[in-house]
Amino acid sequence: MDRHPINLRALARRDVESAIDYYIEEAGSAVAARFIGALEAAYRLIGEHPSSGSPRYAHELALPGLRCLPLKDFPWLVFYVARGDDIDVWRVLHTRRDIPAWMHDPES
Repeated sequence: MDRHPINLRALARRDVESAIDYYIEEAGSAVAARFIGALEAAYRLIGEHPSSGSPRYAHELALPGLRCLPLKDFPWLVFYVARGDDIDVWRVLHTRRDIPAWMHDPES
């Protein structure tokens, strides 16, 4: 099975780094490592099956092709768009965020 390359935008990288820092500080390195494992599993699934994520926010935000996939055991969503053979990860956001606001303005 072909796997599509995963490309993280700068905001997605920042989201991930902030989440890892939070888990290290608040819950310890073991929980941070589990978060990283869940994130890597989500990237693998998206790379192998790009249409596996929900298009819910694509409709809500009027962003055609946008999909999101929840992380297993963590309240985070990976937002991405499949572009040809690549997967463009836009954001990795906590589910308690105001998703529409954060997708349009990362400083919300």
